[in-house]
Amino acid sequence: MPRFFIEVSYKGTQFAGFQIQANAETIQGEIERAMKVLFRKDFILTGSSRTDAGVHALENYFHFDNDEIQMFEGEAILYNLNSIISEDIVIKRIYRVEDEAHSRFDAKGRYYEYRIYNRKDPFLSDRAYYYPYPLSLQKLNEAAQIILHTTEFQAFSKKNTQVFTYQCKITMSEWIEEGHTIIFRIKGTRFLRGMVRGLVGTMLKVGNGKMSLETFKEIVESKNNLRVDFSMPAHGLTLLKVDY
Repeated sequence: MPRFFIEVSYKGTQFAGFQIQANAETIQGEIERAMKVLFRKDFILTGSSRTDAGVHALENYFHFDNDEIQMFEGEAILYNLNSIISEDIVIKRIYRVEDEAHSRFDAKGRYYEYRIYNRKDPFLSDRAYYYPYPLSLQKLNEAAQIILHTTEFQAFSKKNTQVFTYQCKITMSEWIEEGHTIIFRIKGTRFLRGMVRGLVGTMLKVGNGKMSLETFKEIVESKNNLRVDFSMPAHGLTLLKVDY
């Protein structure tokens, strides 16, 4: 059956996550609802990356199958869907792909950023974490470099995660400064539940002098999450891109 990809962008603040859940508003549930209203039939979507509650995305994907190819052609379809859907979600594209293409398993990499700001700013309050304390960008980047030299991230996975492996290949890990904003950027083949926020929270302890680089390295190698700080709020995290 013909397969289609949907490219979406969303602000996750008001949603209980990406994947559909019973009795909760989710990105998948809202898009499936809008498609049912417009096309008067049910759709089952498969997502590429399951962002947590409150996490944002500039680029994420679903796929679905449908044999009525002409139904999804033309700019009017996007306009009509976006008129129905939540104002916090925009459907950017719906396009035909190979019948065996898979939005999750065919993804070659995912690119995230976590934003922190150190001066009160109402325009960042729902998209970045307010942290008005001194940080050493040099120490943060030294910690970020340690991440590039490991592939085992069990220590940075939350418990009760149903995965068969904790192996992740990280190809980018860096901190940059833009004005009064400090941004952690990371790119990898896959990410575990809570992994990016756990890395950020623990690296902040290195950046503020409360943890040594040696201790951070020990935690990375320990395969134990007891010393990892998973408390970073979700609204600072954004999925920037999914590579195929």
